[in-house]
Amino acid sequence: MLLAELEIWHSRPIAPTRRVALGERLLPTDPAPGFGGLLLGGIVAASMEELDPDLVGELDRLVLDLGAGRRVPQPRLRHRFQVDRIGLARSHHRLVAQGDEVEFELEDQGSAAAQILGAVYAAGAVDEAHRHVVMETVRRAMRWRGPVGPSLIAHLSGGGGARGWTTAALAHPHRWALSVLGFADASAPERGEVQRRFRSLLRLAHPDHGGASEGAAERISELAEARRILLAAASELCT
Repeated sequence: MLLAELEIWHSRPIAPTRRVALGERLLPTDPAPGFGGLLLGGIVAASMEELDPDLVGELDRLVLDLGAGRRVPQPRLRHRFQVDRIGLARSHHRLVAQGDEVEFELEDQGSAAAQILGAVYAAGAVDEAHRHVVMETVRRAMRWRGPVGPSLIAHLSGGGGARGWTTAALAHPHRWALSVLGFADASAPERGEVQRRFRSLLRLAHPDHGGASEGAAERISELAEARRILLAAASELCT
């Protein structure tokens, strides 16, 4: 199942000029960063190691300018951003669900700078209400050094674990967290309730208290992430 996609059009390797444009976009960002934000972060993370180190500072400034909605002079990262796609090659990137797991399908035909620019410009064009969170996801991606897989998804989502995130956890994190800790979907538990439920389930999951050794680390990570989400929600209700 397709969750998000982005076409990045860019100069061909033999072209004398360096240009970037955007094509088809399906970038849902609600709740932020959404599947769209995760895909943009994945594109950036996959290309950062190949980016010329001399361009990293300029990339930082570009992300700040786009996040603030400022006008962006051209060219940036030695590429000119344009609307016209005539004469350009296409890279097609997708975030898909395989069963209940989320996977990247990245097609990087162009340079690292072109792929990163396309993703960053797409992030700057998302709905203003979600742009700040999406840009923060891009910043996380810029710091990533590792495989493009489940651990990256957890990193981009702000989760502490390195497990494979499911579509349910990413699309409806609060609902997922309630389910993991055994609360009703419509409930809004207080901080004390969340902590008590977490400690109780943690004891059941821990091998030292009779829990199964196989899968214990994943279960404990899941409980901790669910607690983090619900405690954050409880704090928002108190403010």
